[in-house]
Amino acid sequence: MPVSVRLGAPRPKRQLLNRSFVLLLGVILAAWAAGLFGAIVGSQIAERRSAPPRKPSTLGISSAPPRTDEFGPIDVAAVADEVGSTVVAIQRVIDDGTVTGESAGTGLIVTSDGEIVTNAHVVADAETVNVRLPGETEPREGAVIATDPANDLALVRIDAEGLDVATFADPADVRVGDQVVAIGYALDLDGDPSVTVGVVSALDRTFSTRSGALNGLIQTDAAISSGNSGGPLVNAVGHVVGINTAVAFSDVDTAANNVGFAISVAELLPEMTRLRGVANGDEIAEGYMGVGLERRRDGGQGAVITQLEREPPADE
Repeated sequence: MPVSVRLGAPRPKRQLLNRSFVLLLGVILAAWAAGLFGAIVGSQIAERRSAPPRKPSTLGISSAPPRTDEFGPIDVAAVADEVGSTVVAIQRVIDDGTVTGESAGTGLIVTSDGEIVTNAHVVADAETVNVRLPGETEPREGAVIATDPANDLALVRIDAEGLDVATFADPADVRVGDQVVAIGYALDLDGDPSVTVGVVSALDRTFSTRSGALNGLIQTDAAISSGNSGGPLVNAVGHVVGINTAVAFSDVDTAANNVGFAISVAELLPEMTRLRGVANGDEIAEGYMGVGLERRRDGGQGAVITQLEREPPADE
C-alpha cells in the first residue's frame, strides 16, 4: 500500500515504529486468514470429491411401470432360433372340378399335439392341406378344423405329439416402437423360413379385405411377402405379438413400402378360443351390414363404403 510522505518535514521516529508494527501485524493477520480460508476451501473440495454424485431430481416426471421382460437390443439370430421350431409351412391344394392349383402360406404351432393357427385365406377352399414341420422334408396331411374368414383366422390340425409350441406376449406389453421380427415361408422358398426385422409402427389399425374389415391390427415396417401370411410377428424375447396377415398397396398392383399388418395378440387369443368352440360344434354369429368396403388410401383408420344394398341392416 503506497505511503504518502510530505517532503521537507522529518517523520517522528516513534510514529514510524508504531506504523511499522501495525503493518507487520496486518501482514500476519492476513496470512493467518488466508491460511484459514484455504483450509476451509480445501476441506470442502475434498468432501465434494469424496461424496457420491447427486442423483438428478425426478420431481414432476412420471415413468410407465417396467415390463416383466427386459427388452434390450434385439438379437435376431437368437429370436429366430427360439421361435423357428414352432413355425410351419402350409400348402393348400385347390381342386373343385373347374379350378386346380396350389398356394402356400405359414402357420404357427399352438399345441404340442398338432394344433396350428394360420390365416383363413391361407387355407380357404382347400381340398387338401399339407403341413411341413421344421427340420422335415416331407409334408404331413392336415385338416382345417375351424375357420373364420371375417377375422382371417383358421385352425389346422395334424397328427403329432411332443411339438414345440409358441409363447404369446401379454397384449399390454406391445408398444409402438418395439423391435419385432416377422418369420414365414416367403414365396414358398425351400429350406428354413425367412426372417425380417422392423418395429411396431402403429397399433389398432383397420385394413379392408374382400371378407370385410380387419380391426385392431398391428402395423409394422418389417417386410412381409407372399407366403408370410399366417406366420408370427415376435418381439425381442421371442414372444408372439401378432399373426402376419396383409400388406398395404399404394395402387392396384404395387405394394406400399414397409407397411404390413398383423392380427394382434389381443384379437388372436380370444379368437382362437372361439375357433376351438367351432371345432367342437359351436356356431359363430357374424354381423352383416350389407355394404361393400374398400381400404382407405389416405392413411386414416376405417374403410370406405363403396356399395350399399337395398334396405341393408346398415341402413338402420
